[in-house]
Amino acid sequence: MKIQRQLVGRTNTPQGADLPVDAYTLDNGDDLAVTVWTYGATLVEVRTPGRDNRTDNVVVRLPGLGDYEDRGRNAYVGATVGRYCRCVRDGRMVLDGVPHQLARNEGPHHVHGGSEGFDRRVWAAEAGRDGDDLVLRLCLDSPDGDQGYPGAVRAETVYRVDRETGLTIEFSGTTTAPTVFGLTNHAFWNLAGHGTIDGHELAVNASSSVLFDGELPLAGPPADIRGTRLDYQDARRIGDEALDNFFVLDDPWLWAAQLHDPGSGRLLEVRTEGPGMGVYSGDKMLTPRAGLALEPGCFPDAPNRPDYPSARLDPGQTRTESTIYRFSVAP
Repeated sequence: MKIQRQLVGRTNTPQGADLPVDAYTLDNGDDLAVTVWTYGATLVEVRTPGRDNRTDNVVVRLPGLGDYEDRGRNAYVGATVGRYCRCVRDGRMVLDGVPHQLARNEGPHHVHGGSEGFDRRVWAAEAGRDGDDLVLRLCLDSPDGDQGYPGAVRAETVYRVDRETGLTIEFSGTTTAPTVFGLTNHAFWNLAGHGTIDGHELAVNASSSVLFDGELPLAGPPADIRGTRLDYQDARRIGDEALDNFFVLDDPWLWAAQLHDPGSGRLLEVRTEGPGMGVYSGDKMLTPRAGLALEPGCFPDAPNRPDYPSARLDPGQTRTESTIYRFSVAP
């Protein structure tokens, strides 16, 4: 097992100019090596073997740092998204009777933390061993008023690689004032290591889904999707299905999703503490359908929807959420 650190380049962010960006690789020496950049706490590579014992990177990677900095080329690829992932209607929310106007970065709405969200920041990093695990701990301080959010938040993203070909991503946050907080990882998975995800087989442990009217969730409870085109409780081929949906997970710590590439035999199994999962087939990427985003976490527009699980974070609390990604080869 080993940890490697390498300078990627330098960048300018709201934190300052000419900041160094480092790459950390956590290699368990036994079929799993994960590379994370401090820019956006971004998952850049996940290398694991397939049926023929050939190792490939199974997440979409952009060519270089400049591509990750370019919003026109980078659809949050691999990034840690926050302070609040998903959309907030009209960029507005009310906490304890006080209205807050968030940065609008997608038409009139606030999406994935704003135009200068956590994906555009350089995170402080510390790597080491924790027993048999390799651990990369990334921290970010978000000041009061950042992108319109109240409260100074300290966010932490932890990448943990174990000996059993498992990757765990752990999010946590604290605040100095009432706010909302919900992070997700926005990696695009392609278990073949090339081509599109059309031949992959997907299963999602969900019998209901939040329905959308364009960009925003409809009023009312999530809809029953059993027997519809969104029913993935039994694994089936994705084909040319365009997915950009939020699934309400059933018992997600038992299992949340499975993704399988029949060609390589690679199988990804996902467990999460999050109540739901965004699934996006990447149809609007520069290379359409190059990967499938599986985004566990909070509900869309939860700050304005008291009927959804709360994303509120108060002083004295620590909000945490973990997701486990386990890799194997199906016979």
